[in-house]
Amino acid sequence: MVMQIRVMNPPTTSEGFLLLDSSLHPIFANRVAAEILSYPQKPEAHRNLNAFLASKIHSTLFVDPTSRSAALVSEFLSGRRRYQCRVYSLSGPTNGGTEASMAVVLERFSAVAPSISQVSARFHLTTREQEVLRHLLVGRTTKEIATGMEISPHTVKAFLRMIMVKMGVSTRSAIVGKALSARE
Repeated sequence: MVMQIRVMNPPTTSEGFLLLDSSLHPIFANRVAAEILSYPQKPEAHRNLNAFLASKIHSTLFVDPTSRSAALVSEFLSGRRRYQCRVYSLSGPTNGGTEASMAVVLERFSAVAPSISQVSARFHLTTREQEVLRHLLVGRTTKEIATGMEISPHTVKAFLRMIMVKMGVSTRSAIVGKALSARE
């Protein structure tokens, strides 16, 4: 049986999401997952996106792509970006009657993220400013932060300006630099 992988636009996330069936073949991929796995091309550039994604998932996300085991990598590279791969076992049928075996979340990884609570205490950041900072430290754009927080990009820019004032800096990169030095 050939499954059609549905690629949908995410409502409010910058994380990739995949559903794999009991044979470890993809049955769903959100738009972010398709973009991560097809980078540097756009998903639309692939003539047969379903076959491409199935192949890319097995070659990129499985520890041993030649094995039939379900061992997935904990992190991988897509271009120069590093992603964390979190796997959740599932039980029960999905809407189409196909048994979903696992859900996979692909999230951009930051190994050097400072403690948000340390930075927050030092610079007196509000809860929402902390949330913006958390997104900024993993390299998200203003638009990605806005989508993740379900606010407008203009509101994100306002939060960034307040963080800059509190930290005494004038650029986004200076926020990151000051946050990283605050943990030392």
